[in-house]
Amino acid sequence: MRLGNHLFHARKKCGLSQEDVAAKLGVSRQTISKWETDETLPDIRQSKQMALLYHVSLDELIEFDAEVKEIEEIIERTSEEVQEKIDWTSAWGKKYPILITYQNEVNTANYAVRLRQMLDELKEEYGYQELDAFLVLKDILAKVWKNRKEKE
Repeated sequence: MRLGNHLFHARKKCGLSQEDVAAKLGVSRQTISKWETDETLPDIRQSKQMALLYHVSLDELIEFDAEVKEIEEIIERTSEEVQEKIDWTSAWGKKYPILITYQNEVNTANYAVRLRQMLDELKEEYGYQELDAFLVLKDILAKVWKNRKEKE
């Protein structure tokens, strides 16, 4: 996402119009429009003022990704009760069909035994509760995946 798009989404997230922001920064509405369409760039002082106005750090403003922020906020607002009702395999299976089909091909019991052993080791060595051990193992798997992708 380009900077102008970041500025647009950050402003919209705060419920401000271009006129509102222009008045607070002492510039014209057209200037805000030009920033949001990448015709021109705000200077560093104006960027800092916008970050304060939008209640984000300057780094967040520059790297603002509305889609990621929205997903993070949805996750935070989702209760345990609702999470229990979601069939995550089916939901993610729409994007990754292997999650639906592997169960007929893979000896899952074999892998489950080894995964349980790793979970038990995490619980014993570090005193983690069941869920914490599971989340740590999931995070380790994600890091292994990321490292493999970077080496490709």
